[in-house]
Amino acid sequence: MITYKQSGVNIDANTRWVEAIKRAMQSTYGPRVPKHRHGGFAGLYALDFEEDLFRRDYRKPLLVGCTDGVGTKVLIAVEMDRLSTIGIDLVAMNVNDLITCGAEPLFFLDYLAVHKLDPERLLAVVEGIAAGCREAGCALLGGETAEMPDLYRRGDLDLAGFAVGVVEPRRVIDGSRVAVGDQLIALPSSGVHSNGYSLVRKLIAQARCRLNTYYAELGEPLGEALLRPTRIYVRAVQAVLRTYTVKRVVRAMAHITGGGLRENIARVLPPNCDAVIRRSAWTPPPIFDFLRRLGTSRAEMFKVFNMGVGFVFVVAPRFAGGVMQTLQRAGEHPFVLGQVQRGGQRVRFV
Repeated sequence: MITYKQSGVNIDANTRWVEAIKRAMQSTYGPRVPKHRHGGFAGLYALDFEEDLFRRDYRKPLLVGCTDGVGTKVLIAVEMDRLSTIGIDLVAMNVNDLITCGAEPLFFLDYLAVHKLDPERLLAVVEGIAAGCREAGCALLGGETAEMPDLYRRGDLDLAGFAVGVVEPRRVIDGSRVAVGDQLIALPSSGVHSNGYSLVRKLIAQARCRLNTYYAELGEPLGEALLRPTRIYVRAVQAVLRTYTVKRVVRAMAHITGGGLRENIARVLPPNCDAVIRRSAWTPPPIFDFLRRLGTSRAEMFKVFNMGVGFVFVVAPRFAGGVMQTLQRAGEHPFVLGQVQRGGQRVRFV
């Protein structure tokens, strides 16, 4: 008689796993998560309720959903046996997309696929996801952990995430109001974030760099620089949107991911506008020049990576100074990246 465990799937380990992640999940629950049995088939979330302190008074709420993963950055984390940060990356890649339309993140779900379920080792991933959710102000309502020894090699894992948010129709930000003269205000990235790691891994393999080796130009081991988690911009965006509840001063927002500044900013421009970016406006973190010198071009770097810019606001010119001050009070270090000029939906560097 062949058992499920003999085929490579351990149901007992899954039972221990569900109990192990209970505390991490519950650390993300706010007053809008009703008390329900942990380990149920689905999670519950109250969009609004009769409590003056927390009610949102939504009139025509629009739900916003998105999904993303961490990509091959997971392989760096596995090689270094450092799984605590990729969960933060997972949340960041989703909620940073979600907030670009002005939405408030509500809850998050994750999908974790593994060769073999090792609760002690994998708990770091879920604790990272929970930390990201706390930073983003959303609840980790649940997820799925799939043990598939025939599909994944020993030690391998993969991550995907799903975020849901809400926005009122009158507060939707979609770039349709972008106009000539608008200012581009940028927030710095923490480094590579979670895009372009297939190129990163190709470059470091070709140059035979070791992840645990300290490099003076980085000021730290290479692996530490590459595993620095993606920044979560939810609090910064909410600080601006809550400051300007009547005036629509933010015309568009862009999360700078794969495709870099050129492709992601172009996504929020109307057909008759260009975004003109001043390359002298910021200095990319040293990891980018390090990677370029391993064997690729500056043009390719700008095409693939965020180059030190993680998030961009397009702001009405007369409010640019106020938005900068609001972001600074929120603990950010914003800078003017460029401006909108008449053109043809392109992003130009000067």
